[in-house]
Amino acid sequence: PTSPAFIKDRTLYIPTAFCSYSGEALDKKTPLLRSMDTLNKEAVKILRLLGNTEVKHINTTVGPEQEYFLVDKDLYNKRKDLIFCGRTLIGAPAPKGQEMEDHYFGTLKPRVSAYMHDLDEELWKLGIPAKTKHNEVAPAQHEVACVYSKVNITTDNNHLLMQIMQDIAKKHGLRCLLHEKPFAGVNGSGKHDNWSVITNTGINLFNPGANPAENKPFIATLACTIKAVDDYADLLRMSIASAGNDHRLGANEAPPAIISMFLGEELDALLAEICEGKKTSKSDAARFATGVSVVPTFSKDNTDRNRTSPFAFTGNKFEFRAVGSSQSVAGPNTILNAILADAMEKMADEIESGKSFEDVVKEFVLAHKRIIFNGDGYSAEWEEEAAKRGLPNNKNTVDALKCLKEEKNLEMLDRLGVYSRVELGSRYEILLENYIKTIQVEGLTALKMAKSQIYPAVCDYLSKVSSEVIAAKEAGLDVDFLVDDANALAKLVKTMKEQMTTLETNIAAAQASEEEIFEQAVAWRDDVFAMMQALRETVDQLEESIDAEYWPMPTYLDLLFGI
Repeated sequence: PTSPAFIKDRTLYIPTAFCSYSGEALDKKTPLLRSMDTLNKEAVKILRLLGNTEVKHINTTVGPEQEYFLVDKDLYNKRKDLIFCGRTLIGAPAPKGQEMEDHYFGTLKPRVSAYMHDLDEELWKLGIPAKTKHNEVAPAQHEVACVYSKVNITTDNNHLLMQIMQDIAKKHGLRCLLHEKPFAGVNGSGKHDNWSVITNTGINLFNPGANPAENKPFIATLACTIKAVDDYADLLRMSIASAGNDHRLGANEAPPAIISMFLGEELDALLAEICEGKKTSKSDAARFATGVSVVPTFSKDNTDRNRTSPFAFTGNKFEFRAVGSSQSVAGPNTILNAILADAMEKMADEIESGKSFEDVVKEFVLAHKRIIFNGDGYSAEWEEEAAKRGLPNNKNTVDALKCLKEEKNLEMLDRLGVYSRVELGSRYEILLENYIKTIQVEGLTALKMAKSQIYPAVCDYLSKVSSEVIAAKEAGLDVDFLVDDANALAKLVKTMKEQMTTLETNIAAAQASEEEIFEQAVAWRDDVFAMMQALRETVDQLEESIDAEYWPMPTYLDLLFGI
C-alpha cells in the first residue's frame, strides 16, 4: 500500500483502488498512481541523459492550501440554498464586505479559534500534519494548510481534511462551506496546489539553486514544464472545471480561465539567456532594510509572486492557483504529472536523436514561450493578448470539457497509460452529468425559495405599502413619493413573477430534453443558469427595497458577520 490505513469513528479505513469488472479505473487514485509511475520513468530517463546515475526514482510532492467559510448553524438551517447547494443563490451585499481587509489581517474570533484548535487535534490523531491556520480575505473565510507530502498521500489527507472540517464545525454550532463561491461580491475559496518534483536523493528539480544557468536538471524540468503547460493548457483548465469553480475563475479574486505561467524576473532573464545566447549579469539577492535597529536586514525573495497567475513559479515549486476548494487534488495533479511526463519523453527522444541538450531546451522555450505571462491576469488587455497568442479561454465548465474529445489529449493520456480512451469517455460524460445535476438542483432550489418564501413576503410588503398610500391619501397628505415607491416595488414584483415562470419552463424543457449530453449541458447553462442569474438580480433588488422584518431568511449581513 502507498497510503497508510487509519482509524476514524472507531472504524478501520484502508485506502483502496476501485476498478470495474473489465479492468477500467473507476476512481481518482488509480490514474494518479499511474501518472506518478510514468513521470518517474521519464524523469529518471532525462536525468540519466544528463549524466546523473545516482537517482533511482522521483516523486511529486504537493502542499494544498484549503480555504473555507464558517457560518452559524442556526442561520445556515434557515437557508435552503446553503443546505442543498452549498452556496447562496440569492443575497444582496452587506453594507460592509472585505473592503478594509480587517478580517484578513485581524485576530481569530474565539469560536473560530476553538474550532481550529479542535481541527488540528483531530488531524494530528490521523497522522495528518497541519500547522498553518488563519483568516482569509472575505468575512467568515479562513484557511488551513497541511504540510507537504507525496502527492498520493496528500490527496488522501486532503479528502480526510474536508470531511473532518465539516464534522468539527457541527460540534461547534457552525457549518463549514467548501463551495468555491458561497457568497457573491466577496472572495471565493480555492485550493492552491503547490507542486514540485523531488528525487530519492533529495534534489528538488524545481529548485534553481545558487546558479540556475548551470543547473541542467532544473533547466530541463523548467523547459519541459513550459512545453507541457502550453501543449495541454486545455487539459489543465478541464482538470479544475466545475459548476462551482465557474463562479470563481476570472472574478478578480482568482486566476483567470486562461491558463498561463508566471516565472518572475530571474527566470525570465535565464530564458532570455538560453534563447538569445546573451550572458546576463548575476546580481546578488536584494535585501530588505527596515530602518529599525533591532531588526537585521534579510534577503528578499527574488521570485516574486504574481497573485493573478493561475500557474506561478514560487521559488522551488509551481503553485496551481485555479484548483477549486471543494475539488479533489487528484485530478489536477494527475494531469500535471502526465503532461510533464509527455514533455520529458519528447525531450529524451530529441536528445537521443543526436541533438544537443542546449539546442533542445532552446527549441522548447522558443516554441512555447507564448504561455509565459508576468502581467495582470485579471485585465481585459490580457484577454485580448491571450487571444492573439492563440491561448484557449474556456470560461465555463461545458466549454472546458470539450477537450476530452480532442485526439491529441486522448492519444497522450492513453499512450502514457494514465487513462484509457474508455476511461476518458466515461469521465467526459460523468463530468457533464455532474454539471447538469448541479445546475438542476440549484435551479429547483432557487425556484422553490422564490415561490414559497420570497414572493409571498414581497407581496405582503407591497400590500402594506399600498395600504399606507391609501391611508395617506385619505388624510390629505402628499403621497407622490409613496406612489413612486409602490410603483417601483410593483414593477420588480411583476418582473420576478415573469422570471419565475420562465425559469420553471426552462427547467422543465431541460429535464425533458433527449439531446446528446453535451447539448443538454449547454441548455442547462444557457437557459436555466442564465435565468437563475436574472431572477437573482431582481430578488436582490427586492431585498434592498423592503423592510428587514419582512425578509424571510438570514441576509449576507447575518451570515458573514454572525459568528
